[in-house]
Amino acid sequence: MNHSGKIDHDAVLQARTMLLGSGRPNLSQEVQAYRVLARVSPASYLPKLARALVSYGYRVEDRGRMEPRLALHTEAADAARRIGTDEPNRADVLCDALDSYRRTLLTVGRRGEALAVCEEMAGAGRLAFERGHAPGPGHGQHPLAMMLAEEGRHGEAADVLGRSAQPARPTCGFWTAVGWAAELDAAGRHEEALTPLSELVVLTRSETDAGATTLAGLVWLLVHRSGLLDACGRPEEAGADRREALRLLARMAETGEPSRRSNALSWWSTLFALSGRAAEPAATPEAPRPPFGADFRHWSPDTRESYLGEIPALEARVAELTEAGRVPEAVQAHHRLVRRSAVLEEQRTWRIQEPLRPLFDQGVTLARRLPGAPAAVVRALTDRAMFLAAADRYGEAHADFTEAVALREGADRPPIVTRT
Repeated sequence: MNHSGKIDHDAVLQARTMLLGSGRPNLSQEVQAYRVLARVSPASYLPKLARALVSYGYRVEDRGRMEPRLALHTEAADAARRIGTDEPNRADVLCDALDSYRRTLLTVGRRGEALAVCEEMAGAGRLAFERGHAPGPGHGQHPLAMMLAEEGRHGEAADVLGRSAQPARPTCGFWTAVGWAAELDAAGRHEEALTPLSELVVLTRSETDAGATTLAGLVWLLVHRSGLLDACGRPEEAGADRREALRLLARMAETGEPSRRSNALSWWSTLFALSGRAAEPAATPEAPRPPFGADFRHWSPDTRESYLGEIPALEARVAELTEAGRVPEAVQAHHRLVRRSAVLEEQRTWRIQEPLRPLFDQGVTLARRLPGAPAAVVRALTDRAMFLAAADRYGEAHADFTEAVALREGADRPPIVTRT
């Protein structure tokens, strides 16, 4: 290609020959060919160029430097933007390219630019929906909601998620319902948060009856909803949820989990991390925090690294406070440590019992050392019970949750539970 703006036909022929040859070109060669061909046939080759640039950006390495990746992902975004707005596949290609560009911007610390990219994605998704090129108005909206949540703009995040969820109701799945409810709750709209969460409970209950999802998943949702019901001043309904969860645990202790596990651990770790949001510093644009309630994979790289990077310091802090006999502070620090550790270990492997069981046991031990603090024991026992259900230790989970419910209800002995 020359600098006069004219087509270099020899370069075009060479590019076509390379792509049609018997040997598959590598990514670098594909990118070079698509750069040439996108000039002569943009409708056909701009989408291919954008996708190849995204893939090449993740492959290229320069001694750990991010500049090559950023340059390639910037070029991918620019190529995708040049796709004609009437092309049906424009929104998919553009949003994919912009999402990779956003992640790379976050990795190099350019959060403000990343937020602008999210807004561009959301606009592209809306346009695609208006033109009939996307199945719903939520196309391209989710990254914007996540970044707004990370910066403490929970009301705005909830509104974005709500617009995306509406067409799917009343059958929206776990991630849609939990993420939306989490942002409504964080925005102080507690009663509103109960709506998608309650719809999810009903859906999950019907799926467990059909053997399509785990009983453990329903237990986690019921316990999570009970906390929100308590916060809304509806203790009778909260108590009913806990008793239903207790009956399910009793059934699992007797007969086991009837359905296959699928993504059960991700449900548990997401709800567990969300349950500790009140113990975390409030999110701000200057100090973003994870979007609790969202899949770990959708957290921005900077918030994920910051959250999990605190584990070593919290381990040392818990040990120091425990040794000094400062139990209330140790309990609070441990509360934050165990949630980070659960997220980390669940992402590494499904074998969570060995690395996490000592932490949950320590949490119960510390809570029992607090004089006159049954709420701390209830929380520690509940946390361990939900973990044990995730680790397939249903009898132990039932025993822990039985004690937790009894303490919460002020009973002298655990309630009698009829196993079903």
